[in-house]
Formats: sequence, C-alpha cells, structure tokens
Amino acid sequence: MIDCLMKTVRVEGFLGMYRGAAVNLTLVTPEKAIKLAANDFFRQLLMEDGMQRDLKMEMLAGCGAGMCQVVVTCPMEMLKIQLQDAGRLAAHPQTSAPAPASCRPHGVGSAPAHKRPSATLIAWELLRTQGLAGLYKGLGATLLRDIPFSIVYFPLFANLNNLGFDELAGKASFAHSFMSGCAAGSIAAVTVTPLDVLKTRIQTLKKGLGEDSYTGIRDCARKLWIQEGPSAFMKGAGCRALVIAPLFGIAQGVYFLGIGERILQSFE
Repeated sequence: MIDCLMKTVRVEGFLGMYRGAAVNLTLVTPEKAIKLAANDFFRQLLMEDGMQRDLKMEMLAGCGAGMCQVVVTCPMEMLKIQLQDAGRLAAHPQTSAPAPASCRPHGVGSAPAHKRPSATLIAWELLRTQGLAGLYKGLGATLLRDIPFSIVYFPLFANLNNLGFDELAGKASFAHSFMSGCAAGSIAAVTVTPLDVLKTRIQTLKKGLGEDSYTGIRDCARKLWIQEGPSAFMKGAGCRALVIAPLFGIAQGVYFLGIGERILQSFE
C-alpha cells in the first residue's frame, strides 16, 4: 500500500491520488441513499416494526439493498476504475495489438494517446460504441460483490449498534453508531475482497503489456488463481478496510442523527 502511494505520487503527483474523485462525489450520494433507504424499506416490509432482531430477515433486507444499489454502483465503479488506472497505463507500455473501437473508451478520434481521459469522455465513448450495456460491464461481478457485502454489513451493524441503544434517547449515540459503522464496514469489506478483485479486473478496459483479458467471472477467477495464486484474491484488503470503515461510519452516524428527516420536515 505504501509502495503504491509513493509510486503514484512520484509518477502522477499528489493529485494523482484523487483521480476519479469527481465520479465519486457525483454518484456516491445517490448510491448510499439507495442502499440505506432500501435496507430500511425491506426491514419494514419483512419485519413488523423493523426493530426486532431476526438475523434471517436482516440478511434478506441487506440482500435487497445490495441489489437495488447496483443501478448506480456499476457505472460509478466502471468510470472510476478507468480514471484511476489511466496513470498506470501512461507510465507503462500497453499491448501492441490495436484494441477494437468498442474497447477504446479513453479517447475520441485522433486524440493523443497521452491525453488524460475524463469521466464524460469515457461515458460518451462507452455509450456510443456499446450502448448502455457498456456502462454496466461487470454488472454480474458487481452484484456478486455488493449483495454479500450488504448481507454481512447491515445485520452486523444493526446488532452492534443495538448494543449502545439508549432508551431515553430512543437510539444509539452518534459516536456508537459511527464506531458500529466502522467495525461492520471494515469486516464486510475484507470479507468480500476476493469478489472486489474479480470485479475490478473485469471492469478494467485497457490492459497493459502482457495483461490478460477476461471473458467472465469464472475465466477471471481461474486465470487469477493459476497465474498469481490464492493470495491475489486478497489484494487491497487493507486499503478497502481503511476506506470503507470511515465511509460507512460517517454515513451511518449522520443517518442516525436524523438529518434527512429534519430536511424533509423543513419542506412541510
């Protein structure tokens, strides 16, 4: 992780660490809104008051939330991965064989090869050459990652958060909800890291010299196992835990403060 940080800063500068940030800023809000709201909706639907502890129903509600969020998650991840991978490709030789038009979303016409791609350019090229399906490449792998994540995360968070329930306030404190979100998020993130590795490999459109292309999830898993060994499936687990823990800690903490309800009340 430190080696990756130092090389990225050396080759791309400090701002290289923030490639894909605009895509995240634009789409992570609706993604988390769908995820949290869908989980609450399914909890209310599957359980009488949405409060009693029923692990099977909590897992099923999490499954529903994971399925709903991919409508935003898949294109967000697709664009973010291409932007974040652009610096690596610029610093290393690419495959000598020319890629077909449907696999060249980083440039238009005779644009110079070194020109930095933008999310708008990548999205436009994918839509132009492959249609809406281009933005949803790796949808199966995204579902395979996000559904298990939500199945692990939401029941774990609910039970951890319930340990700090304050009867007078009617909910856990912000600090407890924050720490519960951090703990549940990091555990869920590490748990599904092998699935995230597969998704990222499949959604990486441009390949460096000698890098494999994949026809699907099974093909990707087989080649990864043969060429890099089982440890490759846990690459980035530490990074994911460090990112997901505060992300979900903040999201759940703010969510449990009831800010959304207060905003809605101001319009009444």
